[in-house]
Amino acid sequence: MSAPLVSRNPTRHLPTVGFFLCLIVVALTFLGLVILFSASQSMHEDPTILLRRQVVWLLFACVAGVLAFVINLEALREFALVLAGGSVLLLILVLIPGIGVEVNGARRWMDFGFMRLQVSEVGKLGLLFLMAHYLAMHRRDLDHVLKGYLVPCGILAVFCGLIILEPDFGTALLCGAVGGVMMFLAGTRLKFLIPTGILALILFSIAVYYDPIRLQRITSFLDVEGNRADSAYQLWQGLLAFGAGGLQGVGLGGGRQQMSFLPEAHTDFIFAIVAEELGFIFTGGVVLLYMTLFFIGVLQLRRAPNLYQYLLVMGALLFITFQALINIGVVTGSIPTKGMSLPFISYGGSNLVLMFVLTGIILNGFRSWEVPALRRQREL
Repeated sequence: MSAPLVSRNPTRHLPTVGFFLCLIVVALTFLGLVILFSASQSMHEDPTILLRRQVVWLLFACVAGVLAFVINLEALREFALVLAGGSVLLLILVLIPGIGVEVNGARRWMDFGFMRLQVSEVGKLGLLFLMAHYLAMHRRDLDHVLKGYLVPCGILAVFCGLIILEPDFGTALLCGAVGGVMMFLAGTRLKFLIPTGILALILFSIAVYYDPIRLQRITSFLDVEGNRADSAYQLWQGLLAFGAGGLQGVGLGGGRQQMSFLPEAHTDFIFAIVAEELGFIFTGGVVLLYMTLFFIGVLQLRRAPNLYQYLLVMGALLFITFQALINIGVVTGSIPTKGMSLPFISYGGSNLVLMFVLTGIILNGFRSWEVPALRRQREL
């Protein structure tokens, strides 16, 4: 008999650490709404328009997160291939002119009238489920070159290759990193993974070299001050925001960077607005929250009943924390500039919904793993 798609008594066994993780997500989301409202004061005639749009997306995100929390992860596994196939189809369709919406030279969105979907966010979810399902199903064959190495690398190549064609190099790198870590944790040998990682970086570098816009970002990153009036303008303004904020910040609404000085102040560089208005203490607190979210998740992984659920929850954790790490690294000038949202904080609906779905998956694991094994079998 197949397992029910929705778990019984979904909130009964949620451990304390799960409620603590919820508080972290709520805190980050609330901070995002506050900073978004502050950053949009001088961007539009209606200073509440971005906030209102984000609140609408937040409602969708909450519904999606609750669904991810109450669904039966083992029953959902049966649909892993369908989800992955659907996400690959969307990644293909978005590349077709007339179907995909092009913005600033990139075709990453599909417009459904009432909403605009960033397809790569769906791709992340499809990749997560497919990799967890495949690696768990072939856990005894991970020493073999074909099943344990070439096939999962082929899965990653399909998703990352389609995302690069949009083009979205940063998201492709994120997916490759998460997929590679999942392969390593599942048991794929390092003698396969290390050369593949090196080869992937070489190919990635070649692709960047032949893309003038992204090559310019790399060269600008190496000499920010020298290019501050041109290609490194955004990063330079972001660094100025950190300097202006100091230890305690200039106060909410008192920042200057959102006054059209810092491009994408409400999306990719919103962390710079946090730094300017709330200061180093608050930005340090934000980093600490992401670190805490990751570590409490890792500590719970030892309770996972099987490799599939272990990889699914671990992959969800990695997508959230790696994305946060990349965004913070970009805004602080630690890595080359790449447009990527700060989880739960940046403006943007598709990514916010995905982050809540990933959170729901993590909490789902926390809840189900707390149930004794015999009772868990009965509930399945």
